[in-house]
Amino acid sequence: MQNADLMQQTADQLNRVLLGKREQVRLALCCVLAQGHLLIEDIPGMGKTTLSHALSGTLGLSYNRIQFTSDLMPADLLGFSMYDKEAGDLVFHPGPIFAQVILADEINRASPRTQSALLEAMEERQVSIEGETRPLEEPFFVIATQNPLDQRGTFPLPESQLDRFLMRLTLGYPDERAERELLMGRDRRHMTAELTPLLSPESLQRMQALLPEISVSDTLLDYIQRILAYSRDIPGVLYGLSPRAGLGLLRAARAWALLEGRGHVLPDDVQAVLPSVVEHRLVDDHHNRQEMLSQRILRDVPVIV
Repeated sequence: MQNADLMQQTADQLNRVLLGKREQVRLALCCVLAQGHLLIEDIPGMGKTTLSHALSGTLGLSYNRIQFTSDLMPADLLGFSMYDKEAGDLVFHPGPIFAQVILADEINRASPRTQSALLEAMEERQVSIEGETRPLEEPFFVIATQNPLDQRGTFPLPESQLDRFLMRLTLGYPDERAERELLMGRDRRHMTAELTPLLSPESLQRMQALLPEISVSDTLLDYIQRILAYSRDIPGVLYGLSPRAGLGLLRAARAWALLEGRGHVLPDDVQAVLPSVVEHRLVDDHHNRQEMLSQRILRDVPVIV
């Protein structure tokens, strides 16, 4: 498929900037195609900002970075109205949320009040400010980075906000070869500034619109339902996967199939995206994230019964 070739070119360009992270790059592109939002959890300095810069530059999208801090207020995100003497009226000054790619950097360093200001934007692609609803640019994509919760000055994201993220990734340390190339190569910030857009917002939206045309068999839907049911019966798990999580898993699997150049979803597509889609949604009775439960699901839930 022509779309698959174009997305492979896109992935290749991203991989020249973010070295040694081919799987994470492919999952990030899958999230974009599925019209989801991406949460990246890792320690500082692992390339989270580089990935978001490179995505916006390669996809030809407008970009804003918002540094989340403990004193950040909702108006700092959304914007505010100020009296203009010349106009003789209040004039709205849009905040940084009005862009197509938003990097919410270190989102869990902000207070829950400020974190929640993103909820409507992520779910509805709009914001309500001072009694008026304002649409956001399309396509709209949030990449949020999160520091490990054991670091100082962090506020855990509530389950309702975590559920707004279609996928969660960790980048991890580069392998030895990639790290050597990083040490000897050019500054990644300069490389991201020189990226050539391979897509336009319109072409990306056309590809996103293809997802409903990716066929899904009854057998595949049965498999996803078994995954959902299994997650709700695991001993010690406080919250199993919701119907919205099931829809997200199906949407991500369709996007993965599109990346593979297929017009139908295979169980392999579901299995490829499942860890990134479900791990941040599974909580045990001690409110810990169950990052290994996805492997248990893949092992124990049969594809065909």
